[in-house]
This record gives sequence, structure tokens and C-alpha cells, in this order.
Amino acid sequence: MAGRVNPAFMQQQQQQPENWMPKPSGGSDCPPGLEYLTQLDQVLVKQKKEFFEMVTGWETKNKYVVKNSMGQQIYYAKEHSDNCQRQCCGNQRAFEMTVEDNTGQEVIHISRPYKCMCYGQCFSCSKCCFDTVTVEAPPGRVAGKVKQIYGCCEAKYKIEDKDGDTVLYIDGPSYCKCYCPGDDIPFKLVTKDREHEIGRVSKQWSNLLQEYFTDADNFGITFPKDLHLDAKATIIGACFLIDFMFFERSGNNRRH
Repeated sequence: MAGRVNPAFMQQQQQQPENWMPKPSGGSDCPPGLEYLTQLDQVLVKQKKEFFEMVTGWETKNKYVVKNSMGQQIYYAKEHSDNCQRQCCGNQRAFEMTVEDNTGQEVIHISRPYKCMCYGQCFSCSKCCFDTVTVEAPPGRVAGKVKQIYGCCEAKYKIEDKDGDTVLYIDGPSYCKCYCPGDDIPFKLVTKDREHEIGRVSKQWSNLLQEYFTDADNFGITFPKDLHLDAKATIIGACFLIDFMFFERSGNNRRH
């Protein structure tokens, strides 16, 4: 699975050449495909706008590009999900996310099962309703998991390593908090003792038209450069989960 090259991806790259980040050497202990992350303390995740979805309101598969702070692309991510779930379940839908490098090789795989939302996030107090994603890097090797945890009216998650041990927490804003146009929405990465903030997953303001008439969102992720590569890959998975849970179109509404 990790060695398969996606023909559709290669065709897209031939039609629309991108400025890709040169692949660094990651060392013998670096999981294949995560070499790019060894040099980075910041990545940008940009969802690609879908004209058909904008015009018709028909929910299509999400696509993203992941770039470094210089604008060089490091990954391309694409959602794989059931069409019926996309239209009927909206942002609660199950999905598989394939993350590929510049050769079209899948280097990260993200899985999210369907979870029933109990009358809105504020009332999702049962563990059976908590969202989770599993991150594999490369596919078939678990790098970590992102699990939603109870935070009353605040968005909170824990990041686990491959052994199920908690390594970080994500403290998000209140579900009831309103943000003004132009504001970024921060989800803070904090140490497992909850004492120090070490980074953020931030929903970045784009522009008025994009924010209110599309669900193409932009995120900035910061983390320590020396953070374990598995944790970095899992944080990228957390970004996709946050996008689906809070900023993905649900019917004809936007979730902010």
C-alpha cells in the first residue's frame, strides 16, 4: 500500500506543477515519508476549493495541500468516503485520508470512524460519542491517535503515541465563543502535564467570500522542531479532524 503510486495524482501533477520541497535525508530511524517533517516547526494546510460544490451545494471529497512556511508543498491529502455519508451525515461522516508525497506514494494514512453527535458538541458527554482518528505513518504502522475528551463546553483532545500513552493535549476554544471576521481560531498544543503551550493548530481567516460561501479552510500548525516525528504526523491528523468537526459544511450551514 505504501509503495503504490496513484495514477490520478501523477496526472494532476503533470497538469499543474507545484513547487515541492526537496526531500531531506531523515536518517535510518526515520519512518519513510516523514523526512520532510524533520526540518520543520511549522506547516500550512490549505483546503482546495471545489467549484462544483460551491455552485451546487453537493458535498464532494475534501482535498488539501500541506506546505512549509516558504510555500513549498510537502504533501497532498485526499479524503476517501462514502457519497451517501457525505450528503446525509455531513461533518460526522467516516473517512479515510490518504496523504501522499510528490511521487504519489502514500506516506500517511488517517482513519476516522463514524460517531454520532449527541445533539451538538456541548452535549456529547458520552465516550461513545467522542471522535477519534488513527494515524498511520507509513500506512500499516500506527504513529498515534487523536481522541476527543470531555471538556464541558470546550473543544479538547488528547494525542496518544503508538502504545496508547498520552503525549500531548489540545485545548480548543469554547463551542459557544464567537469570533469576529479576521480572527484566527486557536487550538493550543500543551504538554501532558498541562503546564506549557508548545504549539498550535490555528484556523486562519482567509477572506469574506471564502469563509462564508465555501468550506475551503486554511490552517497553520506550529510545533517544536525536535518533536517526535510520530507526534508531528499525528498533529497533522488532528488538524483534519478539527476541520471536519468544526469548520466543515453541514447541510447549507457553516460551523464556526
